Amino acid sequence: METIIVYKKEFENEIDKLLKILFLNNYFGFEETAFRYVEKIYDFIKVNISKPISRSTPKALSKFGKKFIKYKANNNTSWYIFFDQKDNKFLVNHIINNHSQDFPDLL
Repeated sequence: METIIVYKKEFENEIDKLLKILFLNNYFGFEETAFRYVEKIYDFIKVNISKPISRSTPKALSKFGKKFIKYKANNNTSWYIFFDQKDNKFLVNHIINNHSQDFPDLL
């Protein structure tokens, strides 16, 4: 059965903001490197969203989706990808990282 992943506009907006921040704030010296960083997030989602590694979202963050998966980008940053699922269909709603003000609610 094929896995279907749909990205909500809010998620895509957060990714667009991330790209701008990474490049404009000189986290990466080249725009291409920032794009690769974001592509790795999408690749992680594609490969892992249907695996049983997801966890239930804490009540305080349930507005973002019923489940989330964690992507460890490097030693300093982990991303939390929130989604809803129905059978083999996934709606990716939101993304935050461990530097976000919402992060303590995941602990």
